[in-house]
Amino acid sequence: MTHQLKYILIVFGISVLTINKTYSQEETPKQVREFFVSSLIKIGDPVLTALGKNELKKMMPVEKSPGAWDDRTHVTYLEAFGRLLSGMAPWLELGTDKTPEGKLRAKYILLAQKCIHNATNPESPDFMNFNNDKQPLVDAAFFAQALIRAPEQLWEPLDETTKENVIKALKSTRVIKPYYSNWLLFSGMIEAALLKFEAGADMMRLDYPLNKHKEWYLGDGMYGDGPDFHWDYYNSFVIQPMILDILKVMNEKGVNMKKDYEMALKRSKRYAAIQERLISPEGTYPPIGRSLAYRFGAFQLLSQIALWNELPNEVNPAQVRSALYAMVKNQINASGTFDENGWLQIGLFGHQPNIGEGYISTGSLYLCSEVFLILGLPSTDAFWREPYQPWTQKKIWSGQKIPIDHAIKN
Repeated sequence: MTHQLKYILIVFGISVLTINKTYSQEETPKQVREFFVSSLIKIGDPVLTALGKNELKKMMPVEKSPGAWDDRTHVTYLEAFGRLLSGMAPWLELGTDKTPEGKLRAKYILLAQKCIHNATNPESPDFMNFNNDKQPLVDAAFFAQALIRAPEQLWEPLDETTKENVIKALKSTRVIKPYYSNWLLFSGMIEAALLKFEAGADMMRLDYPLNKHKEWYLGDGMYGDGPDFHWDYYNSFVIQPMILDILKVMNEKGVNMKKDYEMALKRSKRYAAIQERLISPEGTYPPIGRSLAYRFGAFQLLSQIALWNELPNEVNPAQVRSALYAMVKNQINASGTFDENGWLQIGLFGHQPNIGEGYISTGSLYLCSEVFLILGLPSTDAFWREPYQPWTQKKIWSGQKIPIDHAIKN
């Protein structure tokens, strides 16, 4: 951690010890929240500080996996910004207050707004690529998702010129044809943002991905990635969070998708319950499938269902907090997770460049921020106030009783 970042956190009363030492799971909920805030800032500060100065392209290193498809410099910056902001948005949406954390949010709300201006201003040194090659469709969607998740802090305060630039950037992605897979949802997410902000959404691009995913549903809370089944974390990286967010916006804007939303939520709650059971007593999880370099972003869906207060009855919020804490602590403290200047490096546990596929570069890694959606719950919420609870695997492997697991229908 840089001296500058330590100073920022100390000034705002956020403990820096929690991301430099290993603690027992029995820490107070307040200390656990401080750990999550500190960790999110540690991950996000280098990106936002550089972009706020219009120096992201100048300052961010671009590490590539050994089998990289190209140098990735034309896509990696939007990856870093869009993915980071998508995970950070619910925390920022809480707004400012007089607490140390509220003052810290005030700093990053203003910084994020400045970053949005720089990223979408065609005259800016850090103006980002929204339509050259296919990858920008992905990360424009994460950027759109951030705006949807924090409209009061990331959209409404923007000046009219910046809003126009954002809309132009999002619409410019329409030239990109998505793959016949989870990629359809990227187009849908962008159109959902355009619908939310009354900027002329293409309803076909909203309906088509939702209808295809109805076809691709496999049962027991799992969707295929296109017509095929993949053992990976894409139901959480992309598929279920984006389905939920798209349907939520459509309902808010008067497009009656209530039944679809209720069905999607039922499936997501089941998948969240499965995810909670995947976390081992030590806070690890199976290294299955693609994109493991996104680290704990693999648990976005569990975090989102907790954020929405929709956890299944058999899953206590405190056990989710405890499980996520153990998991994030393991990975963020692993040697080599960050370089000497605080930028993320490729790996699942520490620095493991070989774990990255050809599309992985430094910017890709910031999808890990999606685990921090739970910070959108205020510190007064039961999630952050209930005492420590062991999670499912922690219970069963210490001889305690757990609920029997059951599949769902539909």
